[in-house]
Amino acid sequence: MAAAADSLTLHHYECTNDSYTLDLGDGVSLTLMLIPAGDFMMGSAADDEQANSSERPQHRVLLTPFLLGVTPVTQAQWRVVAGYDPVESDVKMDADPSNFKGDDRPVERVNWYQATEFCQRLSKRTGKHFHLPSEAQWEYACRAGTETAYHVGPQLTRELAKYDSRDGTVPVRSYPPNRWGLYDMHGNVWEWCADHWHENYENAPTDGSAWVKGGDSFLRILRGGSWNYLPGSCRSAFRDGGTPDNASYYLGFRVVCSPPRT
Repeated sequence: MAAAADSLTLHHYECTNDSYTLDLGDGVSLTLMLIPAGDFMMGSAADDEQANSSERPQHRVLLTPFLLGVTPVTQAQWRVVAGYDPVESDVKMDADPSNFKGDDRPVERVNWYQATEFCQRLSKRTGKHFHLPSEAQWEYACRAGTETAYHVGPQLTRELAKYDSRDGTVPVRSYPPNRWGLYDMHGNVWEWCADHWHENYENAPTDGSAWVKGGDSFLRILRGGSWNYLPGSCRSAFRDGGTPDNASYYLGFRVVCSPPRT
């Protein structure tokens, strides 16, 4: 197996945002988008009829820059990293776990522990700090400066995302990206986040960090909806919880990395 690149190579995305590409080996790469620093109102307003109590109270969160995977981790990316040296010996990574096969489709049937192990193996190989996004990072990146139910506006259509279907996932980048160049933030696969489940946002962190104190430590946050869920579950603010050992065929993830020093 080819050695991974030991540095991130800068590219430009439509002259507005910066993306970074990491060579994983075997002809497979991972592209991350630089998400700018900023603040946003996380969750749903009290008068939002689509929202539920877990999305409230709406609160302002301030975030520093971070790099986020342009797409969910694909099956090709997973296969290469699964071949890296393990970090947690008790976490097994099948090189081909997905139900809906295709190198460019998102990897699924991956539980939270395996997604975390993916990040740890990638960190060990590259010397960079990869991890699952915090829930706040995920929603901030999904919204990309928007305040509507979806980053595309108040409604989601089948031309814009993969949801409420019976035929499984589609290749990543099959639908238009959001304003920050991120694909599949709505639908296709649910995405694991680092946080523990909390019933609402009372006393939630306001600095963009993962909320791992208190709450239900037997559940982890899931975001974005998936190919077999209704569009309401794909809303930017919608949140759900899953047991960390669940590896269903609608569960995937994307990665975060600390930005390079300038």
